[in-house]
Amino acid sequence: MRLNSLIHSVSLKRSLISCTYFFFAARRRSHLRPLPSHQYPNETLIYYGYIGCAPMYPSVAISLRTLAAYRQSHRTCPRFSIQSQCKTLCYLHDIPYRPYLKMQFSAAYDVFLEILHRINQRLRQALKRDTVNWRMLNTCPACFYKLDDEPALDFEWLVSIDGNNSLKRWDSSIYGTTARSDSRTARSDYWIHADAVDKFENEVKSRQVSTDLRNDDDWEDEPTDPDHPGAFTCVNRWRNAGPDSRKKMFAVFQESGIFIASCRHRFVLLACDMIRSGELAKYPIAIIDKLLTVYGKNGGCAYDIGCAFSKTLANSTLGPRAHDLGFRMMVGAFHGHAHNRRCQLDWHPMYISGTGHTEGEGCEHIFSASNELARSTRHANRFHRHQAIEEHFAFWDADKYAALSNYLWTHYREALKSVRLLTAELETIKAELRLSDNDFPGFFDQERIYLDGLKQPAPRDRLSIRYVEIQSGAFLCSSQYCCFYNALKQARIRVNSSYAKLQHAEGLVAHCETLLSVDERWLIGGDEYKRFKEEATLGKYRTALDELERLVVMRLFELSKLSLSGTGYKLRQQISKALQRRSDTIRNAINRYNIQAASLIPPRQTIAWKDIAEYSFLGEFDLLRDSRTDIQDKDWARPAHREATTKYFKLCRAREEIIRLNIEIRRLRTAIHDETIDTSAVIDELLVANPLLAAELKRQWRSRAAINAVHTYRLDQIERLFGFSGISGIGTRLANPAFSRPVNTNGASSGECGSLTTYIALILATAQAENPDSSALEFHDIEALDREEHEVVTEDMADFLYSIND
Repeated sequence: MRLNSLIHSVSLKRSLISCTYFFFAARRRSHLRPLPSHQYPNETLIYYGYIGCAPMYPSVAISLRTLAAYRQSHRTCPRFSIQSQCKTLCYLHDIPYRPYLKMQFSAAYDVFLEILHRINQRLRQALKRDTVNWRMLNTCPACFYKLDDEPALDFEWLVSIDGNNSLKRWDSSIYGTTARSDSRTARSDYWIHADAVDKFENEVKSRQVSTDLRNDDDWEDEPTDPDHPGAFTCVNRWRNAGPDSRKKMFAVFQESGIFIASCRHRFVLLACDMIRSGELAKYPIAIIDKLLTVYGKNGGCAYDIGCAFSKTLANSTLGPRAHDLGFRMMVGAFHGHAHNRRCQLDWHPMYISGTGHTEGEGCEHIFSASNELARSTRHANRFHRHQAIEEHFAFWDADKYAALSNYLWTHYREALKSVRLLTAELETIKAELRLSDNDFPGFFDQERIYLDGLKQPAPRDRLSIRYVEIQSGAFLCSSQYCCFYNALKQARIRVNSSYAKLQHAEGLVAHCETLLSVDERWLIGGDEYKRFKEEATLGKYRTALDELERLVVMRLFELSKLSLSGTGYKLRQQISKALQRRSDTIRNAINRYNIQAASLIPPRQTIAWKDIAEYSFLGEFDLLRDSRTDIQDKDWARPAHREATTKYFKLCRAREEIIRLNIEIRRLRTAIHDETIDTSAVIDELLVANPLLAAELKRQWRSRAAINAVHTYRLDQIERLFGFSGISGIGTRLANPAFSRPVNTNGASSGECGSLTTYIALILATAQAENPDSSALEFHDIEALDREEHEVVTEDMADFLYSIND
C-alpha cells in the first residue's frame, strides 16, 4: 500500500495545484484539479485527502492516512511523539529532517483532530448523546447502566481518586520568554474548570492557610504526640517532601500535574489540573462535588489518604451534603497496607461491608499509562497538553470498554474460586479451633478496642511519666553533687554546673507535684515510681518500633520502584546504592529495637532480619507495642485466630463481589442490546437525512459491534460457569432525564446495521454449536475453557472482520 505522507513544492494556481509526492522509493509529480466550488487551495487538498499546513497558502500538506496512522500509533504508544513521526517519514523518503517539519505536522494534526471532533459532535447530536453529563452516566455500563429490578447494594457506585505529578507543564517564563497566545480550550467534558476548583480553596474551616503558605496542604489529621516524636501519622507516611521544598519545585511549573477520578472498572470520569501546587484539598473536594451531583447517594470513594481526607471533607461546606447522601471514604487496598493497623481496621476495603473485591487503585492503573505522555506534554502549550491528555483518556476508555467483559469474566472466576476455597478452609479451622462465624467480628472489635488504647496514655499518666523522669534526673544530679562536693577544690566548675542542674530539676519536680497534687514525694523504687518508670521505658520502646517500621516501609517502596518498568538505568543504580546503605540503617534500627524490647518487664518479642518482610505489608507493627495489657493469651492476637479472621473477611468480600458482578453482567448485556437498537434506528434516519453522516456512523459502529460481539459471547460463557447465580437475559433501564431518546422495544432493525446484528447473532450461534457441552463445564476446568474460547473467538472474529473489509 502506498503511503502519501508529505507534499512539497505546492504551486498555487487557479486552474490546478502542482504537487510533488514522496513515496517510499521515488518522487512523483502530479496535478490536483480543483472543483468549480473550491475557492482556496486547502479545499482542493482536503478533497484529494490532504490537509495543508497553513490556512491560506500552504507549501506542505499531510495526507489524512498519515495523520490517522500517527493518531492511532500515538494513542497506543504515548511516547511516540510528533518529532519521532516526522523523523520516521523523512527516513522513509530519504530526505534530511528539518525542525520546521515538526511544526507543520503539528498544525495539520490539530486541524485533523478538530475535524474529527466536529464530526463526533454531529454524531452525538444525532444519537441524543449531547445532554449534560451523558458521558459520565454512560461511559461504564457495568457501573452506571442501572436497571429496574436490581437488588439494593451497600454502595451504588464506587470510584477512586488520586493526583499525579508526572504530567507537569513548564512555565515559559522560566526560559525568559512570553507564552504565545492561544485561545483554544479543551474539547472534552473530562475537565473540571479551574474556577470550579478554586471556589473550594478555603473550604477547610479549622485551618486558614495564609498567602505565603498557599502551597501547603491543608489536611486534617490526628495531632502528633509531642512526647513521642518518632511516631508519624498516615498523611506523613505519604508525604516525603515538606512545604518549602514543594514550593520551590512548583514554582517552575504552570501545571504541576492532574487530579482524576476513575470508576471501579478503571474508566476515567473526571480530571482537573493541579496549578502550581501539590494535592491541595480543593482538588478532591471539587471532584467529589461533581461526583455527588451526577451520581447521587450511597457512593464510595477510595483515596490513598482517605482516612485524613475524611476529616477535611467533613469540615468543609460539602461535608453535610456528603453525609446526607451516605458518601463513604476509604483507602485503596495497596496503599492501605502501609497505613497503621488501627487505620486499616476502619478504612481498608477488606473490612468495609459492600466493597467486594474493589481494590480502589484504578487511578494507579491509569497513571501507569499516562506517565508515558510526560515527555511530549512537558514543554507543550496549555491547549496541546489538554489535547494530548484527552486523546489518551478517550483511547484508554475505549480500551477499557473492549476489555470490560474480560474484567467481569476474570473477577467472577476469582470470586467463585475464593468462595469455594475459603469456605472449605474456614470450616476446617472453625472445627479445629472450635469457633463460629460470630466469633470473627468479635475478634475484630477486640483488636480495635485494644489499638484504641495504644494511642497515648491518659493525661494524668503522661504527667506522671514526666514526673518520674524528672525525679530520676534530680536524683542523679543530687548524687553527682555529693560526689563533687568531696572534690570541691579539684572540680569547682563541675560542681556549679551540677548544682544548677539540680536546682532546675528540683523546680520541675515541684511543678509536677503541684499539678499531680502529690503530698509526699514518691520514693525511688516505690510502687508508683516503678509503674510509671516502666511506662517511660515503654515510650522509648515505641519510638524504636516506629522508626523501624518507617525504614522498612521506605525500603519496600524503593524495591518496588527498582523493578518498575520505565525506571532508568541511573535511577536504578541510585536506588540500589541507597538500599545497600539503608540495609545497615535497618540493622541498626533492629538492634535498637531489640535492646528496648529486652529492657521491658516482661521482655517483649525481638525481631530478626528475616522477620522484616513478613511484618511490613501485614501492617502488624502496632501489635508489637503490647503496652499496658498482655495480649499474648488473647484469642484475637493468636496467629491462627488472626489468620482465620482475615479469611472470614475475605470470604465476606468475595460473596459481595459475586452479588455485584451478577448485577454488572446484566447491565452490560442490557446496554449492548439497547445500544444496538438505538444505533440501528439512528442509521436508518441518517440514511435519508444525511447519507454522509450515516456512512461515518456505520463505519464507527462496525468496530463497536465487533467488540459487543465479543462481550456477548463472554457474557454467555460467564452464565454457563458452574456456580453462576445471576439473572440471565435483558433488563429494562431505569428512567433517567439524561436519556431522552425512546427505545425501540420491538427489536426491528434494517439496513447494514440490521444485517450486522444478525451476523453477530450467527457468530454466537455458531460458536455455541461448535461447543455444545460448554454448559456442563465444571469450575476446575477453567484453563481448558480459556484455550477453547480463545481459539473460537479468534477464528470467528477474523472471519467477521474479513467480511466487513470486503
